[in-house]
Amino acid sequence: MSQAIATIALVVDDYDAAIRFYGDTLGFELIDDRDMGGGKRWVVVGPSGDRGARLLLARAEGEQQRAAIGNQTGGRVMLFLETDRFEEDYRRLRDAGVSFLEAPRHEAYGSVAVFTDLYGNKWDLIQPRR
Repeated sequence: MSQAIATIALVVDDYDAAIRFYGDTLGFELIDDRDMGGGKRWVVVGPSGDRGARLLLARAEGEQQRAAIGNQTGGRVMLFLETDRFEEDYRRLRDAGVSFLEAPRHEAYGSVAVFTDLYGNKWDLIQPRR
């Protein structure tokens, strides 16, 4: 049997604001947006072209989940957005208003720059060295 991590839940405070950020700003596709009743929705976004894992945008319920918004990994980089066009994607995201925490750097493993999403979660934009 073959396995893959297909979907990762990301706690957000508002479905529509999250859809706009991940769709309009990062350029992800809206894969699913289904009403689940009671104000809940099943919202899935992911990079265009069906590359990699998808994000389930899960609206926080209760204080514990609201407290995790933007800090689901205790301040570490949470997700890695891999690209084969690092400079182009870096400029596009920066010009779209994405907040980068550092200038791009070139490491032994590839080119990388850390950015934050709408909620403050840290991401690596990375082009691995092959």
